[in-house]
Amino acid sequence: MKSDNMKKGLERAPHRSLFKAMGYTDAERDRPIIGIANSANEIIPGHIHLDRIVEGVKAGIYMAGGTPIEFSTIGICDGIAMNHMGMKYSLGSRELIADSVEVMAIAQAFDGLVLVPNCDKIVPGMLMAAARLDLPSIFISGGPMLAGRHPKDRTKKIDLISVFEAVGAVSVGAMSEDELDAIEKAACPTCGSCAGMFTANSMNCLTEAVGMGIKGNGTVPAVMSERIRMAKRVGMQIMDLVEKQITPRQIMTDKAFQNSLAVDMALGCSTNTVLHLPAIAHEAGIKIDLNMINEISEKTPHLCSLSPGGPHHLEDLNSAGGVQAVIKELSQAGLINDDAMTVTGKTVGENIKTIEVLDNEVIRPLNNPHHKEGGLAVLFGNLAPDGCVVKQSAVRDEMMRHEGPARIFESEEDATAAIMAGKINKGDVIVVRYEGPMGGPGMREMLTPTSVIAGMKLDADVALITDGRFSGGTRGAAIGHVSPEAMQKGPIAIIEENDIIAIDIPGKKLSLKVDEKEINARLEKWKPPFLKITEGYMARYSRMVSSASEGAIVK
Repeated sequence: MKSDNMKKGLERAPHRSLFKAMGYTDAERDRPIIGIANSANEIIPGHIHLDRIVEGVKAGIYMAGGTPIEFSTIGICDGIAMNHMGMKYSLGSRELIADSVEVMAIAQAFDGLVLVPNCDKIVPGMLMAAARLDLPSIFISGGPMLAGRHPKDRTKKIDLISVFEAVGAVSVGAMSEDELDAIEKAACPTCGSCAGMFTANSMNCLTEAVGMGIKGNGTVPAVMSERIRMAKRVGMQIMDLVEKQITPRQIMTDKAFQNSLAVDMALGCSTNTVLHLPAIAHEAGIKIDLNMINEISEKTPHLCSLSPGGPHHLEDLNSAGGVQAVIKELSQAGLINDDAMTVTGKTVGENIKTIEVLDNEVIRPLNNPHHKEGGLAVLFGNLAPDGCVVKQSAVRDEMMRHEGPARIFESEEDATAAIMAGKINKGDVIVVRYEGPMGGPGMREMLTPTSVIAGMKLDADVALITDGRFSGGTRGAAIGHVSPEAMQKGPIAIIEENDIIAIDIPGKKLSLKVDEKEINARLEKWKPPFLKITEGYMARYSRMVSSASEGAIVK
C-alpha cells in the first residue's frame, strides 16, 4: 500500500506514534488509508451540509475495511462573490483547490481519495487534482438545491436566477421592491447547489458523465436521504477501486471526455464547462480544443430544457432518470462510448443496461429534441480568432443572428450601471473588456448585467460580448471567453464605440465589421492598461494564466 511509506518499518516508529497521538488504533492504521477531501464551509449553500455527506462516506469506508481520514479545502460561493471584487478570485480558486488536494494526498501518502465538492470551482479543481495524482479516486457531490415556488403563483418554480432577474424588473418599474423581497425569500428554500443547470450542477452531472461519479451524483437533491445512502456506497466503492487499482487516468480517457461533452450538449450545460473540461483533460494528458466542442455539439441534440433556458430544474431531471438516463438515450444513437470505464468498476454500457427514461418531457427522445444541436456553440471570426463561447440553447430565436453598434465598457460595473440607468438601446451590442483571465484578473462571471438585461425584457434585442465569462445561470445572447482577451492584445481591445458587430450563432461566427487594415492600425497603437491587482495571489495568477481558449490553466 502507498500508505506503507508512512507507517511500516522500524524507522516509521515516530510516524506510528503520531497516529497514536490522534487516537488511531493499530488496526485502523494498518488498513488502507483513504483521504476524504471535504470542502464544507459556512459561506456556500451547497457546502453548508457536506459534513453530513462526509460522515456517510466515513461509515462506508469503515464498513468496507478502510480507515477514513478527512481534510479540508477552500471554496467560494460565486453567487455571494458576484458583481464585486470577490468574483475576481473565483476562477483562480480552482487552481488552489487542485494544488491543496495534491499536496495533502502526496504528503500524507493516502491509498485512495474520496472527493466531496459541490459548487462551481471546487468540482473542477478536485477533478484536476484527481487526474494529476492518478490515485484511486471517487467523487460524491453535496447535491442540488430544491427549486423555490413563486410567491404569487405556487405552480411556478423559481431559483436564484429569478432573484437576479427581478432586480432588473424593479429597476425599470416592472416590479415592486416588496415583490422582489418575496421572491428573494422563496427562491432558495434548501441547502444544495443552486437548482438550475448552472455551473455547479453542470460539473456534478459531467462528473458522472466522465465516469468519476456514481448514478445520481449530479441530480439527487441535497436534502434527500438517498444522498446519505449514496455517500455510504461511495465510501465502500473506493475500497474496491483501491483493491483493483483502478485510477482516474484509466477512467478519464479520450472516450470519457467525448462522453462528457455529448452529455454537456444534451443537457445544455453552463458555458463554464468549456473552461473546466479542457483544464481537467490537460491534467490527464488529453487535449480538448474548441473545434472538438463544435463537432460534438453539431451531432448531439439538446434533449433537456433546464433553467435558466427552460422550465425544468435538477429535481425534475433526477425524477426523469438523471444523467444515466440521458446517457442511455444518447447511446441509442451511437453518441456514447459504451466501453469507457467508470468508478463503478464497470463500463458505461454495463451501468446503463437497466436504465430507462422516466419522463419524456424532461428528457426528450432523440426524435423530438428541443434543438437539433447541442446547448453550446463556439464562434470564431476576426473578433475572436481563437474562439468564444455561447450557450445557444438559452438564446432567443431573434438573437441567433444579429448586427448592432458596439457599446464599449472597460469593466462589468460600468456596463451594469449603464444598463440600469436605461442608457442601452434595442439593437446594441454591449462589449465588456479587460475582464479576461489575465486582464480581470480572474475572468469574472457577469450574471448581474445579463440578468438585468433579461429582467428588463431586453434579451430579445441586446447582446453582450466579453473576454470575461458568464454564470451558468446566464441566458440571452451572452457571448464570453473572447480569445485572445483584451489584455493579450486581442481584437476586442480595439473596438470603438458604434463599430458594427455581427453575430451569427448558426454560422459559428463573430465579426467586427471594420476593415482589416484599420484593425491592424488600431492594434499597432494599442498599449496595455495598468494592472488592476498588483500584489497577492491574483497578481501572481495574472502573470501565469493562459487564455480562456486553453481552459485558463496556470502554466
